[in-house]
This record gives sequence, structure tokens and C-alpha cells, in this order.
Amino acid sequence: MRKVIGIMAIMFFACSIVYASNQNKSSEMTKMSEHEKINYVEFPSKNLAVTKAFFVEAFGWSFVDYGPEYIAFKNEGLDGGFFKSDLVLSSNNGSALIVLYSNALEITLSKIEKAGGKIVKPIFSFPGGRRFHFTDPNGNEYAVWSE
Repeated sequence: MRKVIGIMAIMFFACSIVYASNQNKSSEMTKMSEHEKINYVEFPSKNLAVTKAFFVEAFGWSFVDYGPEYIAFKNEGLDGGFFKSDLVLSSNNGSALIVLYSNALEITLSKIEKAGGKIVKPIFSFPGGRRFHFTDPNGNEYAVWSE
């Protein structure tokens, strides 16, 4: 019996070493696959409280406050944040357009309007799907698409 317990302990120890080694390799592989890829995005916000309320209501996002001039979000497709600024992002002024995905385009449009967003381009078709553009209460432009 002692021999069996000893063998089991050795097997457990060996498995633990292999598991830890694989975890380190997995972490290294993840870091390598993230190398020189877009990792974080930041947006201007005239009013951080309004921004936070809008994205919580419209999309269910959660935020972490980092002082009076910055809020951050995680796990929303891409991590990022909003910084206090009078700037506004718009495809009309050459800003990059952030495009969100929706399984139910009309429902998402309705949630955005209810939360205080403004639809600036109604739903239209394009090769590959349909989409619309909206601005948040601060005036930043985004789009939502669906297949």
C-alpha cells in the first residue's frame, strides 16, 4: 500500500511540474501572439459621468475610475478607457471609426437611443451585412454592424 501511495505521489508531483511548465509556455505563447497587435484603445470624453452612464445602460459595460480625468473598461472586445477632453471622434474629421458587433441590430439601436445616443446614419446594407452609426452623448461617433 505504501508503495502505491508513493507512486501516486510521484505521479502527482510529475503532473504538477508538466502542468506548470505548460502554463508558462501558454503564457509565453499568448504574449508572443499579442506582440505588436492593437492592445488598448482610448477615447476622449467631455463628461466622464455621462460617458459611463451611457455605456453601462446601452451595453452593460463596467468601469474602473482612475481619478477625476480617466475611466477604464475591460473585456468589451478590446480593453480601453476614456480621458477627459473637449475633443470629439468622428469619421467626418478623419478619426478612426470603432465598430461594435450585434446579434440583434434593431434591439441594439433601440438601446442606444434609450441611453441617450443619437443615430447619425440609419441602418443600411453593405457587402457582408448591415450597420448603423451613432454618437454617444459626448458626440463621439461609433458604428454597430450585424451579418
